Amino acid sequence: MSQTEPVVLVEKDNGVAVVTLNRPNAMNALSTELRALLAQTFEDLEADPETRVVILTGAGERAFTAGLDLKELGQDGMGTQGTITNKDPVTSINQFSGPVIGAINGVAITGGFEVALACDVIIASDNARFADTHARVGILPGWGLSQKLSRTIGIYRAKQLSFTGNFLSAQQAAEWGLVGQVVPQAELLATCKKLAQDMLTVVPESLNAYKALIDEGYAQAYGDGLKTEQKVSASANSAVSADAIENRREGIRERGKAQTS
Repeated sequence: MSQTEPVVLVEKDNGVAVVTLNRPNAMNALSTELRALLAQTFEDLEADPETRVVILTGAGERAFTAGLDLKELGQDGMGTQGTITNKDPVTSINQFSGPVIGAINGVAITGGFEVALACDVIIASDNARFADTHARVGILPGWGLSQKLSRTIGIYRAKQLSFTGNFLSAQQAAEWGLVGQVVPQAELLATCKKLAQDMLTVVPESLNAYKALIDEGYAQAYGDGLKTEQKVSASANSAVSADAIENRREGIRERGKAQTS
C-alpha cells in the first residue's frame, strides 16, 4: 500500500457511502490521524443530503480495526491522554442521522469493538472476531462499550468478555444477538450494499425518524421509552394521510409477494 493513500477512503453511490478504514498493514489501528479523519468523514457525510446510509468497513481481510494504535500511544509519551483531547470518532458516527451498517471484515478489538458497536446494524464475515481487551491493556473504555455491550448481549456475557479479553467468534456473536448476519468474506460488502438499498426503499423521512426514536428510547428506562414512543408517534403519524397509506399499501403487498416467491 502506498504511504500516500488516505487512511480513510470514501466511495459514494446512489445514496450509500462506503467508508473504509485504510491502514491494512497496521490492522487498521486507530491512529491519531485515522481517528480525526474518521470523525471528520462522518461529519461531512451528515452534511451531505445525498448520503442516506453509510457502510463502515476495514481494508483487507485481517481486521476491521484492532483498536487504538498502541504502538503510537507508547511512543508519543502521552499514553492515552491523546484519545481524550482528539476527536472522538464514535460520537461522530452516532451523530450521523441515517443508518450505519458495520461490515465487520476481520477482528474488531477494544476501541475497534466500540466502533463496531456504534453502528446501527452489524454484518460480519465468517472470519470476524470481537474482543474487549481494555482490562488487559490496563485502561477503561470511554466510547460506550461498558454500557452498550451489556445492553446488547446481556450483562453476564458482557462481563465474561470484558473481564477476560477473550475473543468472540462471528457465529457466537450472531447467536448472542450482537451480529445480525454472518456471511462469507467474499460476500460481505455485497450483502451490506443490498441491505443498504433495502433501507433506501422505505419512506425517506421515516428512515431517520425511526432510527432517532429507537436510539432515544434505548437510552431511557423501558417505561420512559414507551412514553417517548407514544409522544413521537402521535405527532408523526398525525401528519400521514389516508391517501398516502393507501398508495404505499400496494407496494408493501407486492414486496411481500416477491420475497416469499
